[in-house]
Amino acid sequence: MAARPSRILRRRAAFIPACRLKISAGRDDADVATGVLVLAGTPIGDPADASPRLARELASADVVAAEDTRRLRRLTRELGVEPTGRVVSYYDANESSRTPELVEALLAGSRVLVVTDAGMPSVSDPGYRLVAAAVAAGVPVTAVPGPSAVLTALAVSGLPVDRFCFEGFLPRKAGERARRLAELAAEPRTMVFFEAPHRLAAALAAMADVLGDDRPSSSRRRTGSRRRWRRWRTCWATTGPRRCAAS
Repeated sequence: MAARPSRILRRRAAFIPACRLKISAGRDDADVATGVLVLAGTPIGDPADASPRLARELASADVVAAEDTRRLRRLTRELGVEPTGRVVSYYDANESSRTPELVEALLAGSRVLVVTDAGMPSVSDPGYRLVAAAVAAGVPVTAVPGPSAVLTALAVSGLPVDRFCFEGFLPRKAGERARRLAELAAEPRTMVFFEAPHRLAAALAAMADVLGDDRPSSSRRRTGSRRRWRRWRTCWATTGPRRCAAS
């Protein structure tokens, strides 16, 4: 009599409905050949920061899932590598629909590389859903370490770095943003936020209103490979950079 699939495997199949998990009687999951999911950190400004391993992975992966395929082409050109595998887009709008397709490729034995525009996938970027689905399907997951915007900002901020927390992007709507900041008002650790340039002034103003105008802030602006750093207290948003900022 053929062995019945375990409850764990049935839950995995339910988690990824579009992926077909082939289960053979008498075979352990470890015996089924699968691919590997690789998350690769990409440069956050200067292509020279890319690691040799990133270049090798880009050249050899069976599938490269990129947040922006145009930026990927620019990066590979600057690194002097040519992907030999299939290149697909993988960004916020198609992350849910593309994930089952990529898991199927992994289960078929492919090496799938995920890269975003800058930094490490999954950190305020696409990747989390695929990692969760790969883990649920028993697929090995590894990473190519690379530049980190969070750690880089902390290192040069001049703020305490022995304890910190990462809060990602604040909500876009003013009311939701104020409520989120109110939840963080008593946070004693250094906080790291991401923010789009066109929303930075509004975010700093909200921080001044909720967190107080004497809590230090640090921000990094990047244009291509040119980096510009600005340090200020949250009062910058209301009194202007000449009175509160040092560059």
